[in-house]
Parts: sequence; C-alpha cells; structure tokens
Amino acid sequence: MSTTVEVRAVRLDDPVAEPLVHELTHEYVSRYGPGGHEEMARHPPEEFAPPGGLLLLLLERGEPVAGGAYRRHGDPGTAEVKRMWTHSAHRRRGLARRVLAELERAATAEGYRRILLTTGSRQPEARQLYLAAGYTPLFDLDAPPGALHPLPFEKHLTDRRPAAAEPREAPEP
Repeated sequence: MSTTVEVRAVRLDDPVAEPLVHELTHEYVSRYGPGGHEEMARHPPEEFAPPGGLLLLLLERGEPVAGGAYRRHGDPGTAEVKRMWTHSAHRRRGLARRVLAELERAATAEGYRRILLTTGSRQPEARQLYLAAGYTPLFDLDAPPGALHPLPFEKHLTDRRPAAAEPREAPEP
C-alpha cells in the first residue's frame, strides 16, 4: 500500500522539524564527535527561511520522514543545501532524492542558478546520493575514503535537469 507524502515548508524551529534536528544532531555526533553539536548550531533558523532560504519536510500521516534545506550562499545566484535528513526508520525509499529534487525546484523558482553543498567524509551514502543526482564533486574522487573533510559538490541548475524525485511515465502517443 502506497502512502501519500506531503511536502511542507516549515521553519527550522517549528516543532514539526524537531525530529530532523534531533536525529541529525545524533547522526553528526555519532560520526564526528562533539563537533556535531556545533555544526547543528552554526546556522540560525532564519538562514533557512524565505526570502533566500527554505526548509522542506516530507510528511507521512503528519509525521516527518525526510527533509532538507537551503540558504543563500555568498556567491551570487547560489544556494547552499544543508540539513539533508531521512528518518532512520524510512531510509532506502528514495526520500532523500525526492527532498533534493524538491529543493532544486524551489531554488530554481527563486532564481538560483547554482547549488553548493558539502557532506562529511564519514557519510558515504550522502556522497553517493549527490553523485547519482548529477552533482559535480569539487574534490578528488580517488582520494582515500575519510582522507578529505568536507566533501564539496556543486550543480548548475540552468544546464542540468533536476534530480528525479520519482520515475515519470512516458506520455501516451
């Protein structure tokens, strides 16, 4: 049985975003140590709010199952993706790819032409997601795993199609 997934824009300090903040903080701390708390506190909620920013959650039955955000980057026309998250009980369903596609669509609609993002060297699943979604690595892909931190990526929204949220049916002739 398929469940409808709602896409909702919220503020980072909205109570519905609490599972994202809590679980993502735990994930960062478990992979990188106490610095994970600092990373989560580095950007105030206003940076992920319009104008210039956005936090999207995917909700199933009113509960957040995935999310991500972007904020205005210092380079003109550039958004920076942050806070990509999929609830631990809902991984391997393509939800992160859908969040990324929704963020790309929203950023394009806001006039952004480029997206930057970074992931940590201890997050191989994120690295694979961004490569599969058409992001260009701005680091040496052949470097030993874990040797680089952070791992930056970019995508030009004007000359590449967005990350596919889900397969689309071909139109009938």
